[in-house]
Amino acid sequence: MNPSTTMRAVQISEHGGPEVLHLTPVPVPTPGDDEVLVEVAAVALNNTDLWTREGAYGLAGDPDARAGWRGPLDFPRTQGADVAGRVTAVGPGVDTGLVGRRVVVDPALYAGDGPDAHPVGLLGSERDGGYAEYVTAPADQVHDLTRSPLTDDQLASLPTAYGTALGMIERGGLAPGETALVTGASGGVGLAAVQLARARGAHVVAVSSGSKLDAVRDAGAHQVLDRARDVVDQAGAAAPDGYDVVLDVVAGDLVGDGLPLLREGGRWVVAGALGGYDVSFDVRRLYLHNAQVVGSSMHTRTHFTLLMELARGGEIAPVVAATFPLEQAAAAQEELARRGHVGKLVLHP
Repeated sequence: MNPSTTMRAVQISEHGGPEVLHLTPVPVPTPGDDEVLVEVAAVALNNTDLWTREGAYGLAGDPDARAGWRGPLDFPRTQGADVAGRVTAVGPGVDTGLVGRRVVVDPALYAGDGPDAHPVGLLGSERDGGYAEYVTAPADQVHDLTRSPLTDDQLASLPTAYGTALGMIERGGLAPGETALVTGASGGVGLAAVQLARARGAHVVAVSSGSKLDAVRDAGAHQVLDRARDVVDQAGAAAPDGYDVVLDVVAGDLVGDGLPLLREGGRWVVAGALGGYDVSFDVRRLYLHNAQVVGSSMHTRTHFTLLMELARGGEIAPVVAATFPLEQAAAAQEELARRGHVGKLVLHP
């Protein structure tokens, strides 16, 4: 246990720009029943950090309302979903053998106890997260990665981006030998989807921007399309027989324009709306071809356990673009918003 009673944390007390992020001393949290205390070695950034800080998720019936991804936030809130670190203390009811283990925290807050329960909250949003020196987490949601060959930075890059990408792949039923189209492929979720789909044995066609095409290809894409040109035309030429699964974080007009790219029984899986949330499409393209449009938010416990098995074996290697000290969290979020990098940005508390 840390002998100090205070720690540094980056918190928000209101929605707004990077200026609302404040480094402040706060009490070291005490693990409760069935919880552990984790000393944070690395915490990765995600788009959800930006949108949560901005309150950009809206509410049902009021899309312009300021809210977190599951509704209004309790302030102040310590941001940061993706934590890798070491267990330093355990609460009542937890095996003390966890102390000292290198772990990754599953950041989801689930609707129930089952392995396939859906996430209804997130570390750093509905619960204080890892932009801090220490964080508490449920003991059954810390995964022992002591023997993983991945670095702490790579481990911290996994939970939200790779968990979301694997959730998309699982919900879309992507099978070896199938053809997948990945949009937004240079971003955190998109690059993860490229790597995971390739590891699954799929033929991967990815969409990115001109300056990042080689990096996306290096990550495992068989073909890379330039989003500066007509994406639907390029995608059709790249896979004339169509796509079994589209792993989409862009949405917007691409859904309606691109739905005919699906093969019979194809699945269009949406986990983001970088291109806009107001979507329309010809429903005949859906039912006449037994196609599916699938919403996918993060992962389940089953998905996350599978992801951790891949990490233990070093079967995937997240790309870390840059690291920042904790006190530069605002600068790191600004860098994330510029989208000039490929891979993950990571804070070091």
